[in-house]
Amino acid sequence: NLYISQPDTGEQALEIAEKLIRSGALDIIAIDSVAALTPKAEIEGEMGDSHMGLQARLMSQALRKITGAINKSNTTVIFTNQIREKIGVMFGNPETTTGGRALKFYASVRLDIRRTGSITEGDEIVGNRVKVKVVKNKVAAPFRVAEFDIMFNEGISKMGNLVDVGVELEVLKKAGAWYSYKDENISQGREAAKQYLKENPKIADEIEKEIFKKAKKQNPDEILELGKNAASIEEE
Repeated sequence: NLYISQPDTGEQALEIAEKLIRSGALDIIAIDSVAALTPKAEIEGEMGDSHMGLQARLMSQALRKITGAINKSNTTVIFTNQIREKIGVMFGNPETTTGGRALKFYASVRLDIRRTGSITEGDEIVGNRVKVKVVKNKVAAPFRVAEFDIMFNEGISKMGNLVDVGVELEVLKKAGAWYSYKDENISQGREAAKQYLKENPKIADEIEKEIFKKAKKQNPDEILELGKNAASIEEE
C-alpha cells in the first residue's frame, strides 16, 4: 500500500514521519524533499524576513529523535534533497545540500544522483541517462558508481542494464550499431535491442543468467566498470 501525506510545515512533516516510524507499520518512508521542509516560523513570517539556520536546527533536532526509532523499527527512511551553490567559493566544490550538516552525519548511505543525458526515439525524449555515485556508505564500500536508464512511465530500465552489461561481459556482441546474441543479429541500435529483449523474455532471462555466471568470475573492481561505455545517448 502507498500512503501520501502533504503537511503544511516542516515540523508537521517530521512529526508525521516520527509517528509512522515508531508505529513500525511501514517498511519504507520517503520524505521529498529536505529543501521543501519549511519551518513554521518562516511560513508565518513576512517576505524578506531572515530565518538563518532554522531549517538546519529543525533537521538536527528531528534526526536526533528519530534515529533510535528507525533502528528499533527496522524502517528505511529516504530523504531526497537538492543541490545549492555556496556564494563566494573560489576554490573547491561550491556545491552543497540544504538542511545543514546533520543529515550528512546521520545518514547510513548517501547517493549523488545526476542526469547525464537524454534517451530519444526519433525527436521524442523518452527517458534520461542517470549516473549515481555512493558518496557515503556505513554498510558497504563507498564511492562506487552506477549508470542506468530511467524511462518515463516505466522507471529504471532492466533491459537497458542487460544490454550494457551484456556487451561489457561479451554475452552480447556489438559491431557498429548492430547487436547480436549467439552469432545472430537481434537489433540495430541500443533502444531496438532493449525492445527486442522486452518482446522476448525467455532470451532476456537466458542473457541475465549468463551475465550473473560471468560476473561471479570477475574481479569486483572490474565489475564496477560494467555498463559505463555501452550506452549511446545525447549528452547535455
